[in-house]
Amino acid sequence: MLNLQRTAMFVAVADTGSFTAAADAMGLTKAVVSFHIRQLEDELGVTLLLRSTRRLTLTEAGLLFHQRGVALLKAAESLQDDVRASHAGLTGELRITTTPEFGSQVVVPLLAEFSVLHPDLRIRHVSSSQHADLISERFDVAIRLGALADSRYHAALISHFAILPVASPQWLTDSPVDSLEALAHADWIIHDRLTTPLRWQLTGKNGEPATLEIKKAPRLYADSAQALMAFALAGRGIALLPAWLAHTALETGRLMRVLPDYTFAQQAIHAVYPDAQHVPAKVRTFIDFMRARMTSSSTQQGLTF
Repeated sequence: MLNLQRTAMFVAVADTGSFTAAADAMGLTKAVVSFHIRQLEDELGVTLLLRSTRRLTLTEAGLLFHQRGVALLKAAESLQDDVRASHAGLTGELRITTTPEFGSQVVVPLLAEFSVLHPDLRIRHVSSSQHADLISERFDVAIRLGALADSRYHAALISHFAILPVASPQWLTDSPVDSLEALAHADWIIHDRLTTPLRWQLTGKNGEPATLEIKKAPRLYADSAQALMAFALAGRGIALLPAWLAHTALETGRLMRVLPDYTFAQQAIHAVYPDAQHVPAKVRTFIDFMRARMTSSSTQQGLTF
């Protein structure tokens, strides 16, 4: 029978790269951790760690055990949380990651409200523009926008949001855009994390399909929607922004929609999680909560989420 405590010690040693650091993190002595790792290796009949005076290195077996051990510990934690939740509400920790902009604008306010409803649940939010490895970094859920590229995980659709071409009023006065041809030759501010940022499928006022292919070589690129909006507010051209980010600037007149008779395809919002066989109660509950709140918010604000 695999010992979960020893598995947790091994994962801590592998993650920190040090017996001493792992022992400190777990409130144990280095000797105790070292003893249990040796016992684990004896029970498995394999060497998991190669020890030297300077560093620790995982063997091939150690790498496999670390990957499976992290998943095993996560499943054990989820089972414990679910059993407790059925009796006394949500407990444990919900680890969630989002992009910085969507996190600060949408997810963090929802998490704040969610935390009030579940006072015994710890919440840890990490914002990053990079897609995290949910298993190795031990995230319960990631909120991701647009097309999903990673098939290792499972996803629940939460909602959709509109993307809008916008520019400052002064820029539009100086460079009016009154047709798709003019839009194709305009000064664009490009999101360089997109796969095809210069070609888009549109829908016209009467539902007719159209294609926009940006012809003029862009001079400004950015890796975040917030930076794109800053460039647009500074009067540097047209940016394609999500409605949830641009709506305040549009309402106050700091930005204006370009060719509003044309619409871009809506983008999806997904909650992505690593294990479809056992979705923890805290993850299921938060996904349902977020879906309900975003539907209500979009209705009240007149936005398409």
